[in-house]
Amino acid sequence: MKLIHTEYAPAAIGPYSQGYVVNGLLFTSGQLGLDPATGAMAGEDIVSQSEQVMKNLCALLAAAGSDPSRVVKATCFLSDMGNFAAFNEVYGKYFTEKPARSCVAVKTLPKDGLVEVEIIAEV
Repeated sequence: MKLIHTEYAPAAIGPYSQGYVVNGLLFTSGQLGLDPATGAMAGEDIVSQSEQVMKNLCALLAAAGSDPSRVVKATCFLSDMGNFAAFNEVYGKYFTEKPARSCVAVKTLPKDGLVEVEIIAEV
């Protein structure tokens, strides 16, 4: 196992890592819309937070030697399914290869985030 860590994605806010590479696959922890420089949410709306989530995931992909075209599975958590269409607009700009995906609504997310995404990618 190889630990993945980058200063270009938020530091873990609990007892977990940003990600690991195992057998040629990157597994990331869920990424919120946190700005890695400030630790604060990138904005209060779904588009701002979704953009930051994707930037954070791209930073983790780069740190592992991968890129968005190599994502094979995404798991997405939304605090409100009313944000599904707006989230999809942002998501679709980054994951053009259309990886397998699950997207579910959850009651709450850490730091009252609106979206969290974790991925599995080929390295």
